[in-house]
Amino acid sequence: MYDTITTAELTQKLQAGQPELLDVREPDEFAAGHIPEARNLPLSQLVAAQDTLDPSQHYYLICRSGNRSANACAYLSQKGFQVTNVAGGMLDWKGAVSQ
Repeated sequence: MYDTITTAELTQKLQAGQPELLDVREPDEFAAGHIPEARNLPLSQLVAAQDTLDPSQHYYLICRSGNRSANACAYLSQKGFQVTNVAGGMLDWKGAVSQ
């Protein structure tokens, strides 16, 4: 099981420190605009790249609307990772965006 937060709650967490934020959109979507602190780990590469993730780290996952990141959270939580889905995704994000 995994937790879910809003983009407003993510903003507060980013202001309080540097949570590990994974953007699971595809590289072209990520390049078009992403949260500056985010690291791109496309959902299509998640299974192959899961070995690069630290099981002791808590990850926050975001996508365009929250659906792909929810799928990624479900998968990673089954593998024992601590994950939180950012509901609403980039469509709800009001903060800074990098390209």
